[in-house]
Amino acid sequence: MIGENFSGRSMTVSENEFLNYLDTWLADLPSLAAGDLFAQPEKTALLSVDLTNAFCKEGNLASPCAAALIAPATALMRSAWEAGVRHFALLQDCHRPDALEFGAFAPHAVCGTPEAEAVDEIKALPFYDQMTILTKNAVVPGENSGLDAWLAERPQVDTFIIVGDCTDICAYLLAMHLRGKANAYHLPWRVIVPENCVGTYDLPLDTARKIGAMPHPGDLLHQVFLYHMALNGIEVVKEIH
Repeated sequence: MIGENFSGRSMTVSENEFLNYLDTWLADLPSLAAGDLFAQPEKTALLSVDLTNAFCKEGNLASPCAAALIAPATALMRSAWEAGVRHFALLQDCHRPDALEFGAFAPHAVCGTPEAEAVDEIKALPFYDQMTILTKNAVVPGENSGLDAWLAERPQVDTFIIVGDCTDICAYLLAMHLRGKANAYHLPWRVIVPENCVGTYDLPLDTARKIGAMPHPGDLLHQVFLYHMALNGIEVVKEIH
């Protein structure tokens, strides 16, 4: 039960202490210097997840939180390209019309519709045609997406930067897939998540009740899932500049 620990006692005080700690932890995240991170560009990859029209601009799941990621994410893409990074993957929802996922999330990003396309700001990058698009039919980026084959074709890559949405869903699952794969196969990989390039949507409790949906406190879940990434050895940083 929420609000109780495993012994059944109230956790109100310790929860408040942790939330205060979480605020401080997030505020004190370190930044990474792009010059250092991209010193060996042939060993670095940037993976973007769901920076598509469905989440950023139109449709049932579009949110301003996702739209706000476009500018910092594309700026980082440009910085990486200019430093010599050539390994870019765009993991994007491309659902069949009867996708099972629509039982949990409203229909979105159906294959062949504008919602399933990358946002125009990414398409406008002069190196967009050098990016690999990996489509997925679920929130799990590592399943039935071609991601593992893409990784296998690039055995020299050992540093992975993740941008996109949502922090607590696809971005989290992508980061955990890479970190878990590295641990399972004893691969010396770095998995890096810049906090300013990931985000999630907000659905307040009152609004959720009115529409019969599950509430989704965006700021809290953003923090908690970033923290859980860090607990698992993923490098969570404030930004890459």
